[in-house]
Amino acid sequence: VQLQASGGGLVQPGGSLRLSCAVSGRTVSSYAMGWFRQAPGKERVFVGAIRRSNTYYANSVKGRFTISRDNAENTVYLQMNSLKPEDTAVYYCAATSVTSILSSLWNPDQYDYWGQGTQVTVSS
Repeated sequence: VQLQASGGGLVQPGGSLRLSCAVSGRTVSSYAMGWFRQAPGKERVFVGAIRRSNTYYANSVKGRFTISRDNAENTVYLQMNSLKPEDTAVYYCAATSVTSILSSLWNPDQYDYWGQGTQVTVSS
């Protein structure tokens, strides 16, 4: 299984970006897919996840970020609106078993496959 993240870039505060995570080797719906981010000098932290038809978000992005999945394209998306400078980080997508317990989705160590990361910079 391979994950390919894309869509990062430089955006002004208040702007939007959509990240994509293309999955190859297996159907995306057979996984729980997570998004994480890592700022310089900080740990990798949970942003959100989608498992079956349910989505979950960190409090810091709730109401601003939306995760969706396109089974036909075998891709998961992270729509990011109202971006803030503190959203600046490298964003990673990851996959784990769809049967993973809910509480494990927040833990990056529980994920089996990772994309290469895409840089998001929010700055004026």
